Amino acid sequence: MPSTFPRRASVLLISVVVAAIVLFALYMAIVLHWSYSEGERAGYLQKLSRKGWLCKTWEGEILLSSMPGAIPERFAFTVRDENVVRQLQAAMGQRVQLSYAQHVGLPTTCFGETSYFVEKAVVGGHNPVSPNPGN
Repeated sequence: MPSTFPRRASVLLISVVVAAIVLFALYMAIVLHWSYSEGERAGYLQKLSRKGWLCKTWEGEILLSSMPGAIPERFAFTVRDENVVRQLQAAMGQRVQLSYAQHVGLPTTCFGETSYFVEKAVVGGHNPVSPNPGN
């Protein structure tokens, strides 16, 4: 009579692998669609580039300034929406206001090099730290 142990072991192994894949997919759906934080930042757009060896993502950087003469802080972000990318490409060097969602816990950089994903951009606007209120 043939042994059923190898057959049971392979069924158990396949079940464990399928369960791991389902749990990973569920985890990814949660971290990509449920944000840890949301907010807005404004500054001057300094960089926007498409980066990555295998997974190409749009990565950008704005300089935030709290007051005139202060050393600006850099804010790095990722953009997934092509319409926002085109809008930012046309605004290089200009003041922009970015609305973002932060997604923490992503296991790979294929979704972006940062955890800050820009969802909306507004170009121009009033600069509250400008010494000349007309700028």
